[in-house]
Amino acid sequence: MDYSLAAVKVLNSQLRDAKPTPSQNATSLGGVLFQRAWLQGVLISCGGDNPVVLDDGTGLVELRLSSDFATRQWKLGMYLMVVGVYVIRTGEIPLIKVHKMVDLSGSPDREAMWYLEVMDAYRLFYEPLIQEFS
Repeated sequence: MDYSLAAVKVLNSQLRDAKPTPSQNATSLGGVLFQRAWLQGVLISCGGDNPVVLDDGTGLVELRLSSDFATRQWKLGMYLMVVGVYVIRTGEIPLIKVHKMVDLSGSPDREAMWYLEVMDAYRLFYEPLIQEFS
């Protein structure tokens, strides 16, 4: 894991444009290199025989939980912050191999603030890089 690459704050809809960069063992999103994605959304499926799935309002992402997270009590409808390795998959919903997962359900205005954070990160950090590589 290259920790010099930041975890990008993104919406699932933005991840559809991500491309693999095999020579750098990373993923590129318009010139922004990353290995880990940071998403927030509502838990709509939480295991058993079904995959753990998060809906961020722009699409679904499957979460692959390590044993540390799999043993916790996750409930449908929880609003979660998830950080982990993004895996591009063809013909399936995207996959995040979770490194960090936090229940933010008790935070008021959490979803509206998340969209503002993603927009701000894009404007301040990602947009200049994207324009540089265009």
